[in-house]
Amino acid sequence: MQNIETAHFNMVEQQVRPSNVSDPRILTALNQIKRNDFLEDELQGLAYADTCLPIGYGQVMLSPVIEGRLLQALNVQADEEVLELGTGSGYFTALLACLAKHITSVEIVPELSEQAAENLSKAGIENVNLLIGDASRDWSLTDRVDVIVATAAFAIVPDDYLQSLAIGGRMLAVIGDANIMNVQIIKRVTEWEWQTDTVFETSIPLMINAEPKPVFEF
Repeated sequence: MQNIETAHFNMVEQQVRPSNVSDPRILTALNQIKRNDFLEDELQGLAYADTCLPIGYGQVMLSPVIEGRLLQALNVQADEEVLELGTGSGYFTALLACLAKHITSVEIVPELSEQAAENLSKAGIENVNLLIGDASRDWSLTDRVDVIVATAAFAIVPDDYLQSLAIGGRMLAVIGDANIMNVQIIKRVTEWEWQTDTVFETSIPLMINAEPKPVFEF
């Protein structure tokens, strides 16, 4: 237990904080939420290593530094409604829940959504609504949201998500193909205008069913 606690502390102070993650709210969330609680027993020893970890069904938990930098770029506020695309085992969802008013999180793999529900319940996270379905192209919402964040990459951001943002809202999306990807913040400035800023480069798995279609040459 002591080794796990030390590894958790070192993750925040020696990996994430030196990676230009300085927001006290994000660092507090990373300290509060135990990453190992969202992983299977056989991965406990790697829970706080700066690497992506398998969570089953071909999916991964992103590395702590990437997650911290995504949160720093997104700058979620306490009064905001967030749509998360890709729940996974619920760890990033839990971090978002510490920062936002409410999270709606969609997962295509039912078993992962069920696992996330159990993990979030054990962590005492209550401001999350978990849904199951394919969000690779769109997701129907009753109202526009302040923040949309995708935990897997798109080749191209679906326009329906940009239309789902409230004015002043923003979407974080990782865009690209293979090893060339950019983290973008797309902000809705007016009803018909969006502003895109590229914040850093990374490489993460593509979202299921959002993979680029193969080009056939004749």
